[in-house]
Amino acid sequence: MGTTNAQTNPKHGNDEAYINGGSIEAFFAESVILLTGATGFLGKALLEKLLRSCPRLATIFILIRPKQGHTIEQRFKRLLENSVFDRIRADCPDVFNKIYPVKGDVTLPNLGLSPEDRNMLTQRVNIVFHSAATVKFNEPLKVAVNLNTKGTDRVIELCRNMTNLISVIHVSTAYSNANRREINESIYTTKVKPSTVIDMCESLDDETLKILEKKILENHPNTYTFTKNLAEQIILTKAKDLPIAIVRPSIVCAAQEEPFPGWVDNLCGITGVMMEIGRGTVRSVICDPNLKLNIVPIDYVVDTLICASWHSTMQHNNAIKVYNCTTSVETIRWGSFNDIIKKHAIEWPSKRVVWYPGVTFRTNKFMHSVASTILHVFPAFVVDFFLRLLGSKPIMMKMVKRFKRAVDTGAFFSTHEWEFNRSNMDALTKEVKALKDGDHFNTDMHGFDWDTYVRHYTLGIRKFILKETPESIREARNRLVMLYWLHRFTQVSSIIILLAMIKRVGH
Repeated sequence: MGTTNAQTNPKHGNDEAYINGGSIEAFFAESVILLTGATGFLGKALLEKLLRSCPRLATIFILIRPKQGHTIEQRFKRLLENSVFDRIRADCPDVFNKIYPVKGDVTLPNLGLSPEDRNMLTQRVNIVFHSAATVKFNEPLKVAVNLNTKGTDRVIELCRNMTNLISVIHVSTAYSNANRREINESIYTTKVKPSTVIDMCESLDDETLKILEKKILENHPNTYTFTKNLAEQIILTKAKDLPIAIVRPSIVCAAQEEPFPGWVDNLCGITGVMMEIGRGTVRSVICDPNLKLNIVPIDYVVDTLICASWHSTMQHNNAIKVYNCTTSVETIRWGSFNDIIKKHAIEWPSKRVVWYPGVTFRTNKFMHSVASTILHVFPAFVVDFFLRLLGSKPIMMKMVKRFKRAVDTGAFFSTHEWEFNRSNMDALTKEVKALKDGDHFNTDMHGFDWDTYVRHYTLGIRKFILKETPESIREARNRLVMLYWLHRFTQVSSIIILLAMIKRVGH
């Protein structure tokens, strides 16, 4: 699929830049790359950066599966229309000709590849980035194992047959060992072997698996972190002789600088929470404000992936390198992060704001449940009631239920803290800085400005998610002023009613 016009295979020559690792750009010159997960948040950003910063690469094959009635050609066309590629569209649109979609699916045997495409990839590809995965925390175990664990196994099998392979980068997560508090850059094993879990998923029905799931997961908080750990173990046992490295990003969030400050294209995780805090629809969250959070901008992760391909190849010593792509010295606590979110939500409000922003972090689940009923469920019920009276479709209760699921699944990460060893990551950063083009790839978060980042993040949500223009800010600010006084009136009224009730009970 899509291979007839591709360029001839450029196996890396013995040029000086390649041998000495003089630059990242030289390392990727004439390379043929295979990228899985290109339609995901991280995959899009990685594809964009490779095209923009490595102009001499030959070809990027991207694995795409048909989905929801859309062909791979339709999905490929939609992918290239994404705002992440706006810089390329303006500056060098011809590089799009280097991308070729290949019909495939990591959930299928042999990746769902046709014999012709499989043969073409094994003969031509030099570098592989495997980022395809399900990132849903509450995915059924069978689904998560098939995508994250068996999918990785299938990619390794393909790589094993590649005749010109020089580098494989597997995208994992810093929380693949979330059951530990101190995490080194090494692969940890679980009591239950990956092969045993795979056998159980293939032989047991869904209902039986659901009953056994908690025991199988051991101390892992969800199927996502567990199956990503199993994937790492698959790499340890089956890919030792391959030029493979693992990159473990923590919570991946909006861009710091590239391709645009604040670029984000989905509402997963913290992005969705930030948006709803800004709209005033979220008033209570399960979170310990005193703990450090660990989030990384997507451009920092993308640059790490690209540089890890170079670094692990240059440093190859028959050991699988692991890079903990996390914040280090520039950490921030959840409480401070929330303060900055509120500050910029007020300064740059959305025209969709429904109440004055203000959220309380609670560690007591019962108190959060009470607060959520009063502050989320009851108002949503009232709004939906009036929407029905007006003949409109009720939406608020659905939104509350969706947010409750997000808060419940994310609670583990907002009430725990981890220490990440970063020896390999720090070595990579030091060596990248010494390269001719090292300043084009940022893998160093020293001096990170959280206030500026959250401001860009807030504006990014307005622009890329809500599709709001800068001109709408004045209207939104006027609306926010009205909501502020309504909020104050409600607070005062509540206090008066409470005092009246106390006085009445006293008599």
